[in-house]
Amino acid sequence: MSGKGAPELTVKNCRDLRVAVIAAQWHAQVMDGLVSGALRALTDLGIDEPTLLRVPGTFELPVVAKVLAGRGYDAVVALGVVIRGGTPHFDYVCQGVTQGLTQVAVDTGVPIGFGVLTCDTEQQALDRAGLDGSTEDKGHEAVTAAVATAATLRTVSEPWR
Repeated sequence: MSGKGAPELTVKNCRDLRVAVIAAQWHAQVMDGLVSGALRALTDLGIDEPTLLRVPGTFELPVVAKVLAGRGYDAVVALGVVIRGGTPHFDYVCQGVTQGLTQVAVDTGVPIGFGVLTCDTEQQALDRAGLDGSTEDKGHEAVTAAVATAATLRTVSEPWR
C-alpha cells in the first residue's frame, strides 16, 4: 500500500527559506489538489511567500527546477502527474522526469521535492492528490520532504579548505 511507513517529519527553523513550487497543467483536478496540498504545507511551516510557477506538462519540470535552483532558492518542489496509457510514452516521460529532477538536486545541492504522481489510472492519481476523499496528500508530502532536507543542509558547515 502506498504511503505505508511514511515518516513523521518535524521541521524547524525554516520560515526564512526561499521555496518554489512548479506545477504541471495536465490533469487539472489532480494538479489543483497537489498545489493546494503544497501551499498548505508551506503555510503550516510558516513559509509565507513561496513562488508558484505553472508549466505545460510534467516533462518541463526539470528545466525549470534547474533554473530556480540556480537563482538562490533553498528548495524546489516539482508537482506533476503522468497516467499510463497504451503507448510507451508513460515510461519515457516518467524516466526522463525522475532522472532530470534527481540530476538537478545532485548537481546543484538544492533539495527537489518529488511530487510527481506516476499512476496506472486516474483514480490512483485522485487518491494521492490530497482532495476530499483522497487517502494521501503527495503535494503536502513533497513540500515537507524538500523543506526538511533544506533545513538539514543548513546544519552542515562548510568544509575547511
